[in-house]
Amino acid sequence: MTVVQRNGRDATAADLAPLAFAGYAHFTAAQVRGGGIRGLDLHLTRLREASVRMFGHALPDDRIRAYVRTALAAGPADVSLTVTVYSRPGEFVVAPGDTELDVLVRTGPPNAGPAGPLALTVVDYERPLPGIKHVGEVAKTFYMRQAVAAGFDDAAFVDRRGRFSEATIWNLAFREGNTVVWPEADMLIGTSMGILRSRLAELGVPQRTGPVTPGDLPRLSGAVVLNSWTPAVPIRRIGTVDIPDSEEFAQLLHRAYREEPFVAP
Repeated sequence: MTVVQRNGRDATAADLAPLAFAGYAHFTAAQVRGGGIRGLDLHLTRLREASVRMFGHALPDDRIRAYVRTALAAGPADVSLTVTVYSRPGEFVVAPGDTELDVLVRTGPPNAGPAGPLALTVVDYERPLPGIKHVGEVAKTFYMRQAVAAGFDDAAFVDRRGRFSEATIWNLAFREGNTVVWPEADMLIGTSMGILRSRLAELGVPQRTGPVTPGDLPRLSGAVVLNSWTPAVPIRRIGTVDIPDSEEFAQLLHRAYREEPFVAP
């Protein structure tokens, strides 16, 4: 069952028509289980900070939570959830700073992501406004499709300094010995990434943030991708370099992630 609501009410065709192919908005995505969301505070912070950056102001968290509750009440307990914030003037115009913001909440079938292990090609690319989860990013789909056409499963991005940042729709995490290494680059800090950083620290797992380049790959003992679907999908190869033991690394991250409780909006 799919639910699509705008500002807490079922969206009409007239509501949705102006949004077709529109590209000035931001969003967050989550997996809902039993009506609860892991890292709800991180999702609300993401929406608030992105709204201030893109629109100059943000909606109260309580209003966002109310819209999410209304949408979840209209469907099953386990769903995929997307919350998108936009303003009616849309793109290609300069809107007044006090323009009211609208919220589109969509739910659909739950998703756990691919099982892996994955092979990733390496692409030189830097996302615009990398710290915001914004819409209209044609390059992510383009490079994903190019990767599959070349015999890979997906693509990982390196920036102009040769550092890995993220993958098309994923964060990256690496393992060097017993240490989890988060790549140092301009990128979106995902909610699953935030949860894992906190939970791994509580479990006493060593972590560090630092640059990771393609030349560093042979000394790694594991690599994964992660996003709102899953805290870890093992990677078996990046470019021409085989990555060992990624399955064990993925299991560690899944165990840490399960320590995060589901919270009702």
